Amino acid sequence: MSTTPLQPLTAPATVTSWYEASARTRTRLLLDPGSFVEFIGPEKREVSPHLKVFDLPEQFDDGIVVGCGSLGGAKVLIAAQEGRFMGGAFGEVHGAKLTGLLRAARDIGSMPVLILFDTGGVRLQEANAGELAIAEITRAVIEARCAGVKVVGLIGGRSGCYGGGGLIAACCSSLAVSEQGRIAVSGPEVIETNRGTEEFDSRDRALVWRTMGGKHRRLLGAADAFVDDTVQAFRDAALALLGEAGGFGLEILTKEQARLEARLRDFGTCADALDIWSAMGISHADAVSSLPADEFITLADAYGRISHDAR
Repeated sequence: MSTTPLQPLTAPATVTSWYEASARTRTRLLLDPGSFVEFIGPEKREVSPHLKVFDLPEQFDDGIVVGCGSLGGAKVLIAAQEGRFMGGAFGEVHGAKLTGLLRAARDIGSMPVLILFDTGGVRLQEANAGELAIAEITRAVIEARCAGVKVVGLIGGRSGCYGGGGLIAACCSSLAVSEQGRIAVSGPEVIETNRGTEEFDSRDRALVWRTMGGKHRRLLGAADAFVDDTVQAFRDAALALLGEAGGFGLEILTKEQARLEARLRDFGTCADALDIWSAMGISHADAVSSLPADEFITLADAYGRISHDAR
């Protein structure tokens, strides 16, 4: 497998916005300086075989960066989606690169994987090839975890983590999310198109963010850590989660199922995230959305539903 060494950027991780950064910037600043080595870089020109048919622009890395490096001195494998290229959507080549990385992790067995999600889901132009990629990646995540690999997802990009990306994220060992890191299987416009505005008004941005945004996902227990929108904050969270993430097996799955059943039982009749926050016992639930990151983290530590023996 050919590799491409990349030089570290000079921008400090403490002030660089994760949301605004590109996939390559996130990767370089997240990892230890100068440690990142890319697999199948742009010079290999592994582009989608489908986009030219629709007269659509190609990108030489097909919208995903994969490679290895070190984090806190420990070796890791890493994949970062580029949300600025076709919304970070999964296609055949894009998916194959992530699947290959996860299978390598499975075979190595001792090197964790970081997935920097930034995706709207499957590329509609690649149809079945994109859907198949989601299935292969999901299987590869499970196989890697069964082999003892920790798979940590980081979510805070422009495209969020939607569609098949949301399914893959749910299979990870743990997740860190920022306020901008929306997570859902169906996006706001998709729900509205299929069920109408009475079900979900995609133009109601406050509704979208409090339903799918990072704060709600952290309070529900769908994300294990909430961080501020800086690369440094995500780096700190990744280090912490790699230290906390446990194993994987039938016992973990059973406890995860129990956790999800409890969530449905407790909040299944709630019509809005505000109702859920109130049911959790949070006073002034309507103020949660406007809390700065540090104040919300304190709130989430007190009220957030996290089960460390699940997922």
